[in-house]
Amino acid sequence: MISSSISATELARLIRSGEVSAVETAQHYLERLDATNPDVNAIVWIDRDDVLRRAQESDDRIRRGDTSRPFEGVPMPIKDLVSVRNQPVTYSSLAVTERVAEENEVTVDLIEEAGFVLFGRSNSPEFGALTASENQRWGKTRNPWNLEYTSGGSSGGASAAVAADIAPIANASDGGGSIRVPSAATGLVGLKPSRGRIPNDIRAWEHSTTEGAITRTIEDAAGVLDAIAKVDLLGWYSAPAPARPYLEEIRTPGPRLRVGLLLEAPTGVEVDPQNREAAEITARALEALGHHVTPVSPFLFSERATRGFADLIINASTWSSPIEDPEKLDTYIKYRYDRATMFHAGQYAEIAALLQWETRQVAAQWGRDFDILLTPTTAVPTPRVGSVYDEGNEDPAGPRLTEFRTISFTAFCNISGLPAISLPVHIDSHGVPLGAQLVGGPYDEATLLRVGAELEQVFDWQHRQAPMVATAGTR
Repeated sequence: MISSSISATELARLIRSGEVSAVETAQHYLERLDATNPDVNAIVWIDRDDVLRRAQESDDRIRRGDTSRPFEGVPMPIKDLVSVRNQPVTYSSLAVTERVAEENEVTVDLIEEAGFVLFGRSNSPEFGALTASENQRWGKTRNPWNLEYTSGGSSGGASAAVAADIAPIANASDGGGSIRVPSAATGLVGLKPSRGRIPNDIRAWEHSTTEGAITRTIEDAAGVLDAIAKVDLLGWYSAPAPARPYLEEIRTPGPRLRVGLLLEAPTGVEVDPQNREAAEITARALEALGHHVTPVSPFLFSERATRGFADLIINASTWSSPIEDPEKLDTYIKYRYDRATMFHAGQYAEIAALLQWETRQVAAQWGRDFDILLTPTTAVPTPRVGSVYDEGNEDPAGPRLTEFRTISFTAFCNISGLPAISLPVHIDSHGVPLGAQLVGGPYDEATLLRVGAELEQVFDWQHRQAPMVATAGTR
């Protein structure tokens, strides 16, 4: 039986034990795709024959007695910003000619080595620079909890796929909040790993981007991190190896911690009371678990640094994207593309150096002033479909406050490289989930996952389902 709330870890166990085959699993999720994807638009491309071929290969390995791959036979969609051999990659843009990728990105190699069955491609905003997964090429992705609302971005296709039970887990990436924001919007767990934890071909946005996954449970988040977080001898650097596997960490009691509670956005924008409440109820749960929660006002980058990151670093990275016809770009991306030419290399180097310098001041607060930081994941409830996209296209040079409030608690983690996790602890007045974010010290995913496992027992989010899924039944 494949339940609609099954975790990737439990599904892998069923497949290894022979209770269900990988091919049967693939067929189950292909049926879910047919039933649900027309409403949510999470998966924008899929080769069904390839999915079934990969599933059959998983079954063949298991029959031979090879059970070494931890997620053998578990379907995983890949975000449409990631190259997969023999699959088209468009970066969700009309400005790119659809062509088949010749090679996998290194992250995909690791995903395949972990046993996952690649399950199509999930929607994202054009080149990933928006907190809603909407674009001219593939259209708008909707939130399975309420179809009038976005599933977030840039990994909104991934979050919608998991929340709609099209897949039990999904590949995702994060450059300013793009794992955590969509996870918060769809009631899922979203871990942004530390800088250098997961190998990447290119660490874009001045080393702020990272690959990862959107999951239903802390166990899945820990397990997939164990599977794909490898030392990269070919890259410029790698995060230091953890003391022990993350799956062991979540099963080992940890010390009671000093939790810094931050309810005011580092960017100075207004924080909606509902988002504030998500952090406050998490704070009360942590106190009940024996942790010590204290309000804090940490330094989280100067305005010059954060503006430089948004207006120079991201724009320059956009300009360097494989854009073939700039006139076909969405207006907000064309604005970034054009604006990149208004700066010179010296200004880029100056901001990049400032970000590195201030990161030392930011990271030093962990362990000195508090052990982990607790915030709302976003400063605004999940926006309606089209609102963030239209705001960016109608006035790309304007304040774009909806999107700005969406990333006001998340972007500093990318600039600093600190690990962070969004946990689904609350529901807003429209029935759409809200998240609370925990931010760990340098390279300390272990503490985030241990605390997340404690909170999972309190909130029991792994069994919550979007209304469109709750009545789907089991196979």
